[in-house]
Amino acid sequence: MRTTKGAARNKAKRRLFRKVKGYRGGRNNLLRTAKETLIRAGQFAFRDRRVRKREFRKLWIIRINAAVRERGLPYSTFIHGLQKANIELDRKMLSEMAIHDPAAFDAVFEQVKEALAA
Repeated sequence: MRTTKGAARNKAKRRLFRKVKGYRGGRNNLLRTAKETLIRAGQFAFRDRRVRKREFRKLWIIRINAAVRERGLPYSTFIHGLQKANIELDRKMLSEMAIHDPAAFDAVFEQVKEALAA
């Protein structure tokens, strides 16, 4: 007698179709298309988790650059000054300070200027 997967196959298909709910066209109700779409979506998700980190770093650098140029230094010189002054703030924190706490950012900027002058 020929055996079929029966209940196991139905369960697997149901699980797959739950994951692709909301996709457009045949992507949410045709088995092969749904499988392909899910694999591709997973690849995009994996890749873009890394891309998101790059995008945020770019945003922080742009914000810091804008804040530092207002005060009369280019970004690269400011970062060099941070290293000289042994200030270990990351770009995310510096960016947040520049936006939400300009007074604290000014204090850091002054320390950097002193370190560069020395």
